[in-house]
Amino acid sequence: MRKKLRVAAYALCVRDGRVLLARSPAEDGTPEWVLPGGGMEHGEDPHDTVRRELLEETGYRIEVTGLLGVHSFRRPFPRRGLRRPVDHHSVRLLYAGRVTGGELTFEVGGSTDMAAWHDLDAVAGLVRVPLVDIGLRMWRERGPGGGA
Repeated sequence: MRKKLRVAAYALCVRDGRVLLARSPAEDGTPEWVLPGGGMEHGEDPHDTVRRELLEETGYRIEVTGLLGVHSFRRPFPRRGLRRPVDHHSVRLLYAGRVTGGELTFEVGGSTDMAAWHDLDAVAGLVRVPLVDIGLRMWRERGPGGGA
């Protein structure tokens, strides 16, 4: 079985009771909300990764205000056609971020197709990946106001 490691950085940006999320298609094509962020390039600092990804996916420049935590998971993917099975390990760095500039725009030709601010109380009703809830839990555990 082929082994694959992916290291990625994501930001949780909360402002005025709303969280910034991006939308990406699931494997079956269903749109689902995700935390803005993505994979590190070789030699790239995680702070640079999260700032680059946020700009690409949302149009916003951010200041990284702290590390919320690290989430790791491992998942096997079975053989698909001629592709060998993969033992996928994902390490995800979750940061708190504050928007410092830019304008909300949608990514073209990337992994997401739009970004939007969502009321924190409405997130539970969204079709979303588990990392959104993990990030919000980490943010809330930082104390009053989530620390960012």
